[in-house]
Amino acid sequence: MRALILALALLAAALPAAAEKVVLGLSSDTVSINTNFDGSEILIFGAVKRDGPSPSEPRLQVIVTVAGPSESKTVRRKEKRFGIWVNKDAVEIDSAPSFYAVSTSTLLGLSLSETEDVRHKISIPRAIRSVDAPDDISDSETFADALIRIKSKANQYQLNEGTVSVDEQTLFRTTIELPAALTEGEYQTRIFLTRGGQVVSQYETSIYVRKVGLERWLYVLSREKAFLYGLMSLAIAVFAGWGASAIFGLLRR
Repeated sequence: MRALILALALLAAALPAAAEKVVLGLSSDTVSINTNFDGSEILIFGAVKRDGPSPSEPRLQVIVTVAGPSESKTVRRKEKRFGIWVNKDAVEIDSAPSFYAVSTSTLLGLSLSETEDVRHKISIPRAIRSVDAPDDISDSETFADALIRIKSKANQYQLNEGTVSVDEQTLFRTTIELPAALTEGEYQTRIFLTRGGQVVSQYETSIYVRKVGLERWLYVLSREKAFLYGLMSLAIAVFAGWGASAIFGLLRR
């Protein structure tokens, strides 16, 4: 791995003169999900190419984001009535990433200004868009906050401050932990270089998450041949029920 990072640094030095820009690498651009999948890690590393000496101040900071496929979510607020929890209000969130991780070389607030966050939608709250609330709900932002709390608890939303290592203001690397519950699809990966809270360069690439083996076969079957998939599921359920009944019958004898 050190050899790969050194090669990126040499490549950065050999590229034509330009402002600070990213030369990126990934340990893998594909994550395969099978029946034994319990999570994975992606190493993201790279180098900064520049046409002159690095300014001493403000220091260069690096922000890495990884976003899973977007999906709509309905968030409901419960209220206790007569000793029973019931749904009271509901808010539709039109677009929220199924997975979102932000890794930074220092505190996010020191790496990025609010204006730049609004422009590039880097922080977790900014990555959630289009909260459609009924007119009688005045605190719609609390529903987005609730979604963030739920996703964060499941490790599907991550804020990893200070986990991007930057060496000599040129080489950087970080590791993103992917949980077991991943949505299949394209995971957009963005790298931002910032100075004084301002984005000076950005780079985008993709990581692809795909089901393989039996998981892939069942997924395709459920989408393309839903009727056959339903019959197979019913047959498995009937067989499992009959098998359990037969086993209990034998145990009673």
